Amino acid sequence: MPDLPTGNAVIGQSGGPTAVINQSLAGVIEGLRAGLADRGKVKRIFGMRHGVRGIAKGHPEELVDLTGTSAERLERIARTPSAALGSTRDKPDDAYCDQIIEGCRDDNVRYFFYIGGNDSADTCRIVSEKAAAANYELRCFHVPKTIDNDLRENDHTPGFPSAARFVTLAHMGDALDNASLGGIKINIVMGRSAGFLTASAALARSLRETDDNPAKRPAPHLIYVPEVPFAMDEFLADVDAVYSKLGRCQIAISEGIRDADGKEIGPQLMASGEVDAHGNVQLSGSGALGDGLSDILKKGLTPAGGKSLRVRADTFGYLQRCWPEPSAVDAMEARTSGRHAAELAAQGDAGASVTIVRTNNALDSYRSTCGRADLSAVARHARHMPPEFLSGRNNVSTAFYDYCYPLVGDLPRLERF
Repeated sequence: MPDLPTGNAVIGQSGGPTAVINQSLAGVIEGLRAGLADRGKVKRIFGMRHGVRGIAKGHPEELVDLTGTSAERLERIARTPSAALGSTRDKPDDAYCDQIIEGCRDDNVRYFFYIGGNDSADTCRIVSEKAAAANYELRCFHVPKTIDNDLRENDHTPGFPSAARFVTLAHMGDALDNASLGGIKINIVMGRSAGFLTASAALARSLRETDDNPAKRPAPHLIYVPEVPFAMDEFLADVDAVYSKLGRCQIAISEGIRDADGKEIGPQLMASGEVDAHGNVQLSGSGALGDGLSDILKKGLTPAGGKSLRVRADTFGYLQRCWPEPSAVDAMEARTSGRHAAELAAQGDAGASVTIVRTNNALDSYRSTCGRADLSAVARHARHMPPEFLSGRNNVSTAFYDYCYPLVGDLPRLERF
């Protein structure tokens, strides 16, 4: 039996919410109750309001006592999308992390769990290192979460399968609308640096279509992700090839598409743009990319003196994150990853990031398990779509279909004359 500290535990949620982030919260609580609390090592379980703001000394937020939460209420919380404790975009610097340590001392917190993306893993890393330097025993665990699916060391990340299911279903319905009236339709999907979520639109096709000719593919006919350099003249040619053949074209585009020099296209089409706490131009709250590309298509493809093309664009934005019909696989894995974090703590692990490991990829017998990685292996790093998931400049490969299909769940079979 490892020699474990005795004290309290805190749990926080950080970054963009997801449809299953509360499953992870419930999993941590259940795992703590079954392990450290039953052994008397965790006396109370607290939730941090709005992430680390809830524990940092001098910040206005607060802790919520979750110790006695009933199983029935916990289950309702788990099935509710968005962050039940509230979230934050704060990226703590050294001084902020000192305040976190001070708050942990005041509340005798010895176990720190943070549910979020790579910035959250980095917060865990910094807090863990500063606590060790201050000779304060604090065990820090990162529970993965992000719809972008961009965490290293993971096969995929809780939150992504549910968002991918939404994107798939949205493109299925939108393709039928596009087929009914014709024209060009652009859908802007979240993903600043990784194209996994945009690529999931390909699952809207009834077949695993990888034809080199986009006019022979079911919709979406064209898919553009940040990993493949975006050239405007090629984009115009791609759309023209589909539209001139079919009279319609559905396009899925990542908000973070970049040119050959690595510069994002979105900010180039914006007259001005707000930046977030990390200095990034805010793309998800703006329709500038879709509107800009629509204008370029109208000008570039409308014949001289002819009728202007019918081009429309939708920016999916926050709708992708918390749609209340999650993937069943996602809900299960998010819950399991939270429990695993608590189990690692009970086993004497001093701190880690939980990972998802795929063990069987067959569509009818998909399996996964949880592993661990050092916080430094996940913190700050971004994962990108591997080349084998991509086909040409505007499509996905069979390997991506094999990867993504088991995660999103059963899809409806649609029909038209």
